[in-house]
Amino acid sequence: MAGIRPAQTRSPHVPDSAGPSHTLPQDRDGDAAVRRRVPEYLTIATALAPWGTHGELKVRIETDFPERFDLLTRIYLGPEHEPHDLEGFRLLRDHGLLKLRGCDSPESAGKLRGMEVQIPLAEAMPLPSGQYYTYQIEGLQVRTENDELLGTVAEVLFTGANPILLVRGTRGEVLIPKLPHVVLDIDPVAGRITVRLPAGLLD
Repeated sequence: MAGIRPAQTRSPHVPDSAGPSHTLPQDRDGDAAVRRRVPEYLTIATALAPWGTHGELKVRIETDFPERFDLLTRIYLGPEHEPHDLEGFRLLRDHGLLKLRGCDSPESAGKLRGMEVQIPLAEAMPLPSGQYYTYQIEGLQVRTENDELLGTVAEVLFTGANPILLVRGTRGEVLIPKLPHVVLDIDPVAGRITVRLPAGLLD
């Protein structure tokens, strides 16, 4: 069964907060159009505070793949995606500690507080077959198994054990749980998701 990864990114916000994006060509079906925005950068952590006296930066890890930090030599910070060479990374319980080249004091690290730590989309970790990052889901058309168009996925919400698809269309907003018996198929290439709605969901 296809799964959705919150990413290696704070994925529910990828299309808006991950920086510049480009829009794939429209796929038209009658009056419906699917416009899928693809981010150029993915957020993998958020800077929280200086750590120690040598310029380390404590970060909140926002990737399913914390081991990917060991593969990085450069990261990008903030809305302007300012490049920084990565000198080191280590885990600190549920957080991470980054050491950036040229950041050698608590004062320097403090200036980075609150910035998103990002990587180019091209460096995203590959997912197993049948799993997707949320940017691949947001913008897809959602249709019932009887081919009724419900709308498009505006956002993927992570509020509990299962992701929730926030679908906007002619019926307004519909919240569809990402459960195997509800979401039958995800096909990013075709630009659509097929669902079997539980009784009463549209009432």
